[in-house]
This record gives sequence, C-alpha cells and structure tokens, in this order.
Amino acid sequence: MPTLLFNRDGSLRDFQRLVKSIYTRSGDRLFSVSDLVAQQSRFTMRALKGIRKGDKDKLKRNLAIAFLWGMAVPNRYELDIEDLVWKRFPQRCSYCGGKPCMCKKVKPAKRIKITYNRAERPRTLKGMQEMLGDIYPPVYRTLEHAGVHLAEEMGEITEAVHAHMGEHKKFQLGNIKEEVADFISCIFGVANSAKIDLAKEISVMFSNNCYLCHKGPCVCTISFINKLKT
Repeated sequence: MPTLLFNRDGSLRDFQRLVKSIYTRSGDRLFSVSDLVAQQSRFTMRALKGIRKGDKDKLKRNLAIAFLWGMAVPNRYELDIEDLVWKRFPQRCSYCGGKPCMCKKVKPAKRIKITYNRAERPRTLKGMQEMLGDIYPPVYRTLEHAGVHLAEEMGEITEAVHAHMGEHKKFQLGNIKEEVADFISCIFGVANSAKIDLAKEISVMFSNNCYLCHKGPCVCTISFINKLKT
C-alpha cells in the first residue's frame, strides 16, 4: 500500500479523506460517536491550555490534533466538511454577510441569506484558512478571544451530537452539520490569531501515514491514545 500523506497544497476535502483512509477502520472499531467527541474535546482543551500558558508549540501541536479529531464526526456521519464550511462561510460572515464581519456594529438578530459564487470558493486548505482570516481578521480580536470562541463551539458540537444520539431527528443532524462547520472555522480562527499555517503543520504531521504509529491504516490502540501526552 502506498504511503498516505497530506500535500501542503491539498484541500480541506483532501485532508478529510486522508483522515478517513488512515483512521476510519480503527476508529469504527474502537470509538463510539461519544468517544470521538470526547477525544476532539480533549485535544481542543489542550490547545487552549497552550494559549493560557503562552506555549505556542503546545498550542500548535494540539490544535493540529484537534483539527484531526474534528474530521472524525463528519466522517462517521458521512458529511463533506469542506462543503459545509463553504456553505456556512461563502466568503462572507454567516450572520451579517460582511467581509470583514460587521456583527459588532450591525448586531444582526438572525443570520441573513447569503448567495454563493463558486468562483470564489477556495481550492486549498490554506486558501480556506485565508478566507476565514479575511472574514474574521485576527487584528480585531485577541488570541484568547479566539480560543474562547473555539471552546464555545466545541461545547455546541457536544450538545448537537448527544441530542441527535438521543432522538435521531432530521433537524438535529442539520444542527450537527452547522456545528462541525463552526468548529472548523474556529480552528482556523485560532490558527490565524496565533499565526499558525495549518496546511504546513498538517503536511509535516502527515508525511508518513498515521502521525503516531506511521501505519496506514492506523494500528494505535485505544489505551495508547488515552495515555498520549502532548
């Protein structure tokens, strides 16, 4: 089997497919949906700890791992995360429709309807990060603020997933779609505030199959993952 890797010029969809190729077999066997969300939360909180401690290496490493786990729920539900992010943020703020966001000035009561222009859609993961940076410029908020927003979205994913697990209603799956898109946008937001090139970090992290065992598919055990310190 050829080595599974992420090209620095690859797309967000390419990254999701890579994660699926490396981790879906072991993930489906080892983790429930609740487990996937718990691991996503675990590394998100570690990234935030890096912000609190002023440790950029810790932030960068754990943000990349949280980004990886952020593909797990969309993969389990067979959702195209790139498509969801684009439809949520089509070169515009999903609330006010501004670029840059004008929510603080106009204080919209609800999301406006936004039209899509396919020609404006970013073709690379780096382009997606730059698009979110244009919509929500890091100069307008602190890294800590971006981190709080990420934590908020992590909580909302947890709520959406567990609500759907309890009742399996169609609108609840729609909520999951919105929340996973918001979470990824906030991953990019923290990366922009911390001046982290996620495409570069991911290409280094995934240059040889799983970033831990270097097998594709991954053969890491759940006990090994649970003991992982970063």
